[in-house]
Amino acid sequence: MSADTPTQRFGSGQAVRRLEDDALLTGAGRYTEDLRQPGDGCLVFVRSPYAHARIVGVKTDDALAMPGVRAVLTGAQLVAEGVPPMPTGAAFPRADGSPCATPQRLPLAHEAARFVGEAVAAVVADSVQQAKDAAEAVWVEYEELPVVPSLAAALAEGAPALWPAAPDNIACEARHGDAVACAAAFAQAAHVVRLDLTHQRLAALTLEPRTVRAWPEDGRMQVQISSQMPTAVRTVVAKALGVAPEQVRVRVGDVGGGFGMKGAPYPEDVVVALAARATGRPVVWAAERSEEFLSSCHGRDVQTHAELALAADGAILGLRVHSNANVGAYAQPTGVAIPLLIGPWVQTSVYHVPVIDFHFRAVLTNQAPTGAYRGAGRPEAIYNIERLMDEAARQTGIDRLQLRRRNFVRPEQMPYTNPMQQTYDVGRFEQVLDGALPLADWAGFEARAAESRARGLWRGLGIATFLEWTGGNVFEERVTVEVKGDLSGDGFIEVFSAVNQMGQGIATTLAQLVVDAFDVPIERVRVVLGDTDRGNGFGSAGSRSIFTGGSALRTGAERTLDEARKLAAQALEAAPEDLRYAAGRFHVAGTDHAIGLFELAARQAGGHIFVEHSYTVSGPSWPNGCHISEVELDPQTGAVAVVRYASMNDVGRVVNPMIVRGQLDGGAVQGIGQALHEQIVYDGASGQLLTGSLMDYAAPRADDIATEFITAMDESIPCTNNPLGVKGVGELGTIGATPCIVNAVADALARNGRADLAPKLQMPLSPGRLWELLLG
Repeated sequence: MSADTPTQRFGSGQAVRRLEDDALLTGAGRYTEDLRQPGDGCLVFVRSPYAHARIVGVKTDDALAMPGVRAVLTGAQLVAEGVPPMPTGAAFPRADGSPCATPQRLPLAHEAARFVGEAVAAVVADSVQQAKDAAEAVWVEYEELPVVPSLAAALAEGAPALWPAAPDNIACEARHGDAVACAAAFAQAAHVVRLDLTHQRLAALTLEPRTVRAWPEDGRMQVQISSQMPTAVRTVVAKALGVAPEQVRVRVGDVGGGFGMKGAPYPEDVVVALAARATGRPVVWAAERSEEFLSSCHGRDVQTHAELALAADGAILGLRVHSNANVGAYAQPTGVAIPLLIGPWVQTSVYHVPVIDFHFRAVLTNQAPTGAYRGAGRPEAIYNIERLMDEAARQTGIDRLQLRRRNFVRPEQMPYTNPMQQTYDVGRFEQVLDGALPLADWAGFEARAAESRARGLWRGLGIATFLEWTGGNVFEERVTVEVKGDLSGDGFIEVFSAVNQMGQGIATTLAQLVVDAFDVPIERVRVVLGDTDRGNGFGSAGSRSIFTGGSALRTGAERTLDEARKLAAQALEAAPEDLRYAAGRFHVAGTDHAIGLFELAARQAGGHIFVEHSYTVSGPSWPNGCHISEVELDPQTGAVAVVRYASMNDVGRVVNPMIVRGQLDGGAVQGIGQALHEQIVYDGASGQLLTGSLMDYAAPRADDIATEFITAMDESIPCTNNPLGVKGVGELGTIGATPCIVNAVADALARNGRADLAPKLQMPLSPGRLWELLLG
């Protein structure tokens, strides 16, 4: 194949510039807020100022009489209309075998508000300011109820019960492994390492806040939304409206970040659609940043006690992990599944662990509900095991690299089934470690540490070797492929997929896969996403977009080309097997007879070749990596600077290395943010949110990141569970960065005579927290 073919220039393996970027950089992006039209109703929510209160009554007369007000909705009104609750609960029982216990979450709170910021009423007016003024005129009578403001408070002796079916505030729980066998392993261990670890609550901080526009049209409800999963939104909105899903069309344009937070339907989505129905006109709601902090799903918030048993030679004998997850006021499906099942799937990571004893509990509090946030359970699990591995190295005196090598799952063990019955198809974990060490100049660290010491700084070297699970365990995806043309040979290929863009470059990557199949210039490819009238699927979450959606597109494109080959054979009066295809044309072998793909499409009924296709991959993918960081700790102030960062990442086959590197680096920055800066904080008595703005919530900035930041990819180990050989990449950096950074700070302490402080480190490692720890 000539180096000048479309595939060589634009196909897989090429760092094609993102097709999405020209519009975004020139201000031509089409975010939901950009679609607001003159005359749209503006919706503003009335939110509870109390963490827990009985709603005695809601009076709306004064608000309805104010200028420009079109409607006021209340929880009592929606209940009277038969609007159902939002999806809650999960397929996990309580300890006594009873179902998961959680209050029902209504689109607007009725009878009780259960966290500060819960929506109680909604006002629609001609302008945002009119709606805000009227919202202040809605009079809500509250009767304060006992508050459970934290995880510790929820589990304390005599704590108020937040829901009758959960008198202990435990919504549900899960146990995995063999507790008896694990106890026996610990009994014979030469070394036992124990850590109490905090995975603090985080905010997703998308650049674009949640935004919804809904309007009735031709007897259907139209919804434009900033979401990762339009089909899920369609399902919930249709149920709320009491109509068939086909009566709701959900579209998604540009999305300014999701990070999992936009992966599930929200009460606000439903209320906007109900308001549009009530007024008969378009209604728009765009969240303010303070609303996002208050009411969007938070991530993490798990307290863990972890224990690792080792033989004298460092071989792992058993792992015991007991965790309590603060799922907030409502036990949402993802909020429960993430700590009770998804995280545990990777808890043993890249290591062979013979036996486990896991016990996880989902606990109700008067805080905002938790849900998916980049990594969704895997960062917590990997943080647990990597902190244990480094602490085990310190306590046993075994070199931490050798300890990891001793316990890696070996390539010859693949496919390997871990104690959670998850099967890794491939993996060469020691090879990835060996690739990372020279990138980080591991051998040269001592000289750099001496230089730092001369400046009064403590330098530490951190490492994390790990894997993650991707695919969302929803392995089927649907695509359509349409070749449109005219008799002059002009035309294009339009593909639709139910995966969704949210800033990750998915449209460009999908277009490259089309180029691979059809060998046409990338400007001949159009990628359509985010329209439930065009197709429905799971959406984009769990790093599944290329893994599942890309695989469906590749096989769908191949099927379309097979169809075109049959049609070309008829047009050229040749056998299909005698045709050769290249650069958008079919040729009869050994002759000059040929026909272009687009001319061929123009000759068909409707002027196109159209294929609808579904494909199911055979299992999840298991991307993995080795991340190594260096930090400088100032013992006088507690300030930590990340001065070097290097990573080797096994993500299987890479379609667009520029996009993949961007995902890895962006993920790592978010992981660094958790390690050093970020934390949602509620008042310990009232349950009021204390970090309700970017003045209070510290996000990572560009100057927090090392100037020596090296990211490499090992493509020699393709995934065998999909035809592309790809592995999910969107969350990998986040999962590796957090333990890598904290292990570096622990190493800095240990190298300077304070190894006793290493087990006490808790995120975020803010200067004040570290300074206080150093003072003792």
